[in-house]
Amino acid sequence: MFKKIKKRDGKIVNFNPDKITDAIAKAGLVTEEFKYDRAKALSDKVLKRAEETIKARTPSVEQIQDIVEEVLMESSFKKTAREYIQYRQERSRIREAKSDLMNIYRTISHADASEDSDVKRSNANVDGNSAMGKMLQFGAEGSKVFAKTLLLRPDIAAAHDNGDIHIHDLDFYATGTLTCCQSDPFVLFEKGFNTGHGHLRTPNSISSYGALAAILLQANQNEQHGGQSIPNFDYAMAPGVNKSFRKALKKNLDKYNKFTGKKLDLDVKDSYEYGDDDKLAKAKWPKEVVDASNEDVERETLQAMEGFVHNLNTMHSRAGAQVPFTSINFGTDTSPAGRLISKYLLVATENGLGKGETPIFPISIFKVKEGINYNPEDPNYDLFKKSMEVSAKRLFPNFCFVDAPYNLKYYKKGDYRTEIATMGCRTRVFASVFPESDGIVTGRGNLSFTTVNLVRIGIKHGICLGERKEADWDGFYKELDEKMDLVKDELLERFEFQANQHVRNFPFLMGQGNWFGSEKLGWNDTLRDVIKHGTLSIGFIGLAETLVAMVGKHHGEDADARELGLDIITHMREKCDEYCKKYKLNFSLLATPAEGIAGRFTKIDRKEFGKIPGVTDREFYTNSFHVPVYFPISAFEKIEIEAPYHNLCNAGHITYIELDGDPSQNIAAFEAVIRKMHDEGIGYGSVNHPVDRDPVCGFSGIITGDRCPHCGRLEGDLPFEKVCSCAKGE
Repeated sequence: MFKKIKKRDGKIVNFNPDKITDAIAKAGLVTEEFKYDRAKALSDKVLKRAEETIKARTPSVEQIQDIVEEVLMESSFKKTAREYIQYRQERSRIREAKSDLMNIYRTISHADASEDSDVKRSNANVDGNSAMGKMLQFGAEGSKVFAKTLLLRPDIAAAHDNGDIHIHDLDFYATGTLTCCQSDPFVLFEKGFNTGHGHLRTPNSISSYGALAAILLQANQNEQHGGQSIPNFDYAMAPGVNKSFRKALKKNLDKYNKFTGKKLDLDVKDSYEYGDDDKLAKAKWPKEVVDASNEDVERETLQAMEGFVHNLNTMHSRAGAQVPFTSINFGTDTSPAGRLISKYLLVATENGLGKGETPIFPISIFKVKEGINYNPEDPNYDLFKKSMEVSAKRLFPNFCFVDAPYNLKYYKKGDYRTEIATMGCRTRVFASVFPESDGIVTGRGNLSFTTVNLVRIGIKHGICLGERKEADWDGFYKELDEKMDLVKDELLERFEFQANQHVRNFPFLMGQGNWFGSEKLGWNDTLRDVIKHGTLSIGFIGLAETLVAMVGKHHGEDADARELGLDIITHMREKCDEYCKKYKLNFSLLATPAEGIAGRFTKIDRKEFGKIPGVTDREFYTNSFHVPVYFPISAFEKIEIEAPYHNLCNAGHITYIELDGDPSQNIAAFEAVIRKMHDEGIGYGSVNHPVDRDPVCGFSGIITGDRCPHCGRLEGDLPFEKVCSCAKGE
């Protein structure tokens, strides 16, 4: 009999045969095939064989466990054998996860964020070098391990780890959070709101509206792991303009009376709004008072918009290590107050931050609509023109097209809730299987999303490995369906976890009535009845590489490949629609952006399949359905190829167009691109172009000539830098 045994960590401890009996008994108890007496007999067989086969005086734990598997498999207790093997594999997986976690922690602790570390660069919105940034990463990586080892099904966790799928925001899985929300400030501002440290009353000026809008986004970011969006920014801020205008009227009337010696006693009625010049004239308000009030409110609105932009680039969430990921949609409110908001938001974006830097947040999105701002005779056409001028200088705003057929069918003039909006990253929430939320953007968001590695399926069933002359399309679609079913199961499991959270777990998002229908819930109610209005999204990435793997060409270079690409994504959308009907939940298809996941998938696939030309030979797979950015193609042709995918990808989509040179010097060309997007049915589009940076003062934007527009420095020996526009997501 052995006296000692060697544990996995190398320690030598006393050998206790009772532990073998206990392990076998536990497995038998689970399967109900036998009880302790039979376990003892099986244990004796294990000990006898161990003495006969193990020559070392001190066996290892693994050697003993291998013999336990052999004895159980040779017995009639096959279920117990399988249970023991599965338990052993699971324990091994947990140990490996813990070991990997320690290595990750070592990276977080010692590596610099600028180094080649996927962990340190996993979220570009987090300062990975700061103390709080490191603390967030420690928590995030530990949370991922917890989720994979104790919350996820083993096959789902394995699929994530080996790169078949990618579960986004896995670090937040165990918290039960939702991804994002399209918040309606009207709802919160009407009665005021509480961020957890005191109640904020209804704002009474545009300055307060701008400040509270930033606080609203920050508060919501602290309870969600994704982006924060305001879908109706101009509509929501317009009441603040009118409140400030009425205050200005009262102030300027008092000044007028004091200066002239008159005693005019004109009522400042709630019905007076900015731009009511004719109405005010009929009420005998002095023109000087009206003009001065207009000037005052315009100045205050500009300051409010500048403050809003500055706040969202400086205020922090999540322990002070992350700027909230924010986006705002605007451009369709035709009231004078709403137009003023859009005008000065664009001016604030154009002006930039304190040193002239291009503001990263909020990602601004101009909503384009015929009859509102698209044509020269439209009331907001001037704002459309201004938005293009600003975007040509600052990369933002992007453009969202209400007239795309799949958006227009929900549109109701004057009802901002039915105007398509998007989170800046591309996520959209619009259609719903529930009639009360179908075609409503406000108060809704994505619950969670997981991406399928489409390229890997293409590699396994295509011609790229030289194993077949023709693509195996039957095998491709069979495996695609299997992976989509796996992702569907994962999303449903995550939904159940989220649905059993309580309002008290989300005191702002749910407790303040920010989410659709949440105002009807009590503090201790669970969330199932309201989060059902959100979306469960299945994503894909690298359609271009998938097509190259399958047939040798991508959709940008071959018409047949173009049709094949549409067939693949149509199939995925139809599967999502089937899930909607079967489970009565909002499954949707996402055109996943080329964030860290694109590099992660590429590294894993290159390690397994090698460097395949046109497939795994670059550092990143191509963004969703995009024609590869390196492929030479005209802007108009790229738009024509990508446009049909926007209709298919109802969870989110975007098309990027790259323009060379300084587009601010050719606004006509810029406008031609935007109009082409509109006419082809693009849902969400953006124009990228090189941005200049002065390394001395920090200005970033378009520099015309050899002088910095911010500090006036001549270029001289220290040249201006070109900043890659691809940072927007291409």
